Amino acid sequence: MAETAQMTTDAPVEMKVSDEVAIRIENMNKWYGSFHVLRDIDLTVHRGERIVIAGPSGSGKSTLIRCINALEEHQKGRIEVDGTLLSSDIKNIDTIRSEVGMVFQHFNLFPHLTILENCTLAPIWVRKTPKKEAEETAMHFLRKVKIPDQAHKYPGQLSGGQQQRVAIARSLCMRPRIMLFDEPTSALDPEMIKEVLDTMVELAEEGMTMLCVTHEMGFAQAVANRVIFMDQGQIVEQNEPKEFFNNPQNERTKLFLSQILGH
Repeated sequence: MAETAQMTTDAPVEMKVSDEVAIRIENMNKWYGSFHVLRDIDLTVHRGERIVIAGPSGSGKSTLIRCINALEEHQKGRIEVDGTLLSSDIKNIDTIRSEVGMVFQHFNLFPHLTILENCTLAPIWVRKTPKKEAEETAMHFLRKVKIPDQAHKYPGQLSGGQQQRVAIARSLCMRPRIMLFDEPTSALDPEMIKEVLDTMVELAEEGMTMLCVTHEMGFAQAVANRVIFMDQGQIVEQNEPKEFFNNPQNERTKLFLSQILGH
């Protein structure tokens, strides 16, 4: 856990949380067949809020954030994103996905396209952005994630950390209002983790609304407004980071923190 410890900072990212609701989830449930993977989830996320979702494997963390942009379908309850109700209506799903960026554990880049082409594909096809404008936007965000010099290479020529930063830039090219991160560093070598986390810290500093599933507890302490702990498909505990780490209330939370932080 040494890498995690390096991310801890005494000066957490300044909080810029609005009263405006970005995501509202009410009594949301999901099953895979008879397996009840998410149970009675209630969660309100405000604009500019940064939430880290932690918990053991199989606790439903990734499924929760994948339900927000309909990569997974929930069977009960309601999800509202930016005022749009998530339903089976494809128009509503498209509206939500256009506002929500997603970064996965595995980078999901197209290997046969250059980095620049990976970043411009969705803006050109989905937003109908002219190619020149899409390329200018892509270069802006590649500079932001500090790899503009890789624009004309292919994903296979980049390190894992660089590929994940491309994945972040690609999401930003759609100018989302909300970013979802599904264990963005878990497939990376330890020395590459910090460069991706640094990119995410910069996004946080700019006030991006973020939900991040991660085991990087140092990142949670540095960046999150709120840490949510999930176990067995339920939100077991949530609190601001200092209280969450120093004064966990639930026995399951205490056990998880003792295992992941070693105390």
